[in-house]
Amino acid sequence: MTNEDRERLRKTMTDKVAGLKEELIELKELTQPEAPDCAIGRVSRMDAINNRSVNEAAIRKKQLKLSKLGQALEKIDSPDFGKCSRCGQEIPWGRIAIMPESTLCIRCASR
Repeated sequence: MTNEDRERLRKTMTDKVAGLKEELIELKELTQPEAPDCAIGRVSRMDAINNRSVNEAAIRKKQLKLSKLGQALEKIDSPDFGKCSRCGQEIPWGRIAIMPESTLCIRCASR
């Protein structure tokens, strides 16, 4: 991986981190509890509970991706960045470009 590739990837990852942080703020606002004195019907309350659980799952997924991207950003200048943590082979640029948080090559990830 060239230095130019690393810088391009660093920018992409930084942009993804910023986007994820914004999405997390929005999702957290959607998961605020309903006020008990809020006059909504039983069905509407059940919908709100269901939507809240869906949003909480999305929050967990985005927090995990944010954490993995943060770890990848910390390691981007390491000589081991872009190498499979299981077999040690180079992870193809196409995979790294799409999923910069990848730590496994396609072959090892599919096992």
